[in-house]
Amino acid sequence: MKKLLLFLGIASFLSSFSQAEDAWVYLKDKPNAATFLQNPLQMLSQRSLDRRTIQNIPLDLKDVPVDVIYYNQLKNDVNITVLGKSKWLNAIHIQGTETNINALLNTYSFIESIDFADKSLNANAKKKSLNGLANNKSKKKNASHKNKFAETKTDFKYGSAESQIKMLKGDFLHQQNFTGKGMIIAIIDAGFPNVNSLDAFQRIRDNNQILGGYNFADRNTDLYTRNNHGTHVLSTIAGYLENQFMGTAPDAKFYLFISEIAETETILEETLWVEAAEKADSLGVNVINTSLGYTTFDNPNYSYTYADMDGKTTFISRGAEIGASRGMILVNAVGNEGNDSWKYISAPADAVAVFSIGAVNSSENIASFSSFGPTADTRIKPDVLAQGQSSAIINYLSGNVSTSNGTSFSSPIMAGVIACFWQAFPNKTNFEIMDVIRKSADRFNTPTDQYGYGIPDFEAAYHQVLMLDNFKDSSIKIFPNPIKDIFSISVDEYAAESLSIKIFNTLGQLVFEKSRLTSKTIDSNDLKNGIYILKIQYENQQKTVKLIKK
Repeated sequence: MKKLLLFLGIASFLSSFSQAEDAWVYLKDKPNAATFLQNPLQMLSQRSLDRRTIQNIPLDLKDVPVDVIYYNQLKNDVNITVLGKSKWLNAIHIQGTETNINALLNTYSFIESIDFADKSLNANAKKKSLNGLANNKSKKKNASHKNKFAETKTDFKYGSAESQIKMLKGDFLHQQNFTGKGMIIAIIDAGFPNVNSLDAFQRIRDNNQILGGYNFADRNTDLYTRNNHGTHVLSTIAGYLENQFMGTAPDAKFYLFISEIAETETILEETLWVEAAEKADSLGVNVINTSLGYTTFDNPNYSYTYADMDGKTTFISRGAEIGASRGMILVNAVGNEGNDSWKYISAPADAVAVFSIGAVNSSENIASFSSFGPTADTRIKPDVLAQGQSSAIINYLSGNVSTSNGTSFSSPIMAGVIACFWQAFPNKTNFEIMDVIRKSADRFNTPTDQYGYGIPDFEAAYHQVLMLDNFKDSSIKIFPNPIKDIFSISVDEYAAESLSIKIFNTLGQLVFEKSRLTSKTIDSNDLKNGIYILKIQYENQQKTVKLIKK
């Protein structure tokens, strides 16, 4: 199941394999942890530390780098090849024969356990089940490598991007001057060719909104290379052509990371993604967009089953969980397998703390290709939906506006709007932001396997946060509260006819409205039991208070 989550255009092939196996070596400790924790700027940027402070997230052992002595010893071992590492999971990704990899346990005292990508080999690895990694034996299936490249066609104004922005009420946020300014978005993808030259990215180049990045696939700093998928993804957030096209967060800043090796489908890409996410964290990124997903590989012995889509089995999903615990919002395409025999979500979209995005068309109907939840442990996925069918993008060759299909595009469209929304409420935690967005979605009370919680309304979410943040005011008295059949309002000396009221439920939906009251006593019989927000307008003042109906 290909990670580049586009829908159309398939090229399949089977790869041949050597005797080399992939495995993760988990280390026992981090001997220099105390020194790093006492000197946090050796691990993280000031911006990253500030993000943690706002969200009250302490530093911990996961922030400390992999021990350089341990790493170098394995790097210099001629019997294996070191391909990557993760400080969050305290693991080193290696390749070698099964015999040579197993021998490491008896060679190096600092190794806690070894996990083979081929789960059937783990019984011989004397595994100690570190970090909760599942050791189930998956049923193997023949996996083919798919390049799912979309067929594209050409078709402060949004132009062709209007429907995908207005569907989410992103235009409301822009009208409030929340356009992503001050927010940093990391795009982890397959390549960004022509971002350095296309007119559609001239605006972010001129404004120094591209802060840098890294090509983990080639271990170099060449960002504007490899597969065009990342260019198309970035365009939905950052592209700009006057009167023709505008991305969802035009004033955000960006780091560009390449973790995906599009020409193959290897387990190494999970490790490279975790490395990229760790780098994003260290740089103080707010939002990560990933339009990638993993289920099957060129080596079918490494492929996952639906049972593995539980948010805690795959290396990438466990890394994503840690990334969210650092205070970032990780937005991920849910997958394009809705029409396939495997119709389910992919990793890391299965992770609990990842904000997983499905796709609809411009009429807000589900795109048939959008992958299904729930997760293997029965959690609701996707979280929410955005336009992913006939999404407007910038074509990486022509530089013109085109259309393309896939949750690859619903995800960054959503990520950009999330960045604008978080800009409005910078003191909220990542989990608070995700929670209020879910609650604003049109199917929050009746989620389904493919729609998840539905399409969010960022205007309603905005008002909901404002109301909940400002409901306390000593000059307003409601009695009784909790209310029953009727309640009365006391607002200093103001007469009833000078008051107007609106009552909203906790989803931000208006359920009662009355202008110029004839009495300060209100009949609440039509309200169901629950929590409400009462907004009172009097003269040029506006106050809110929480109501509880019993």
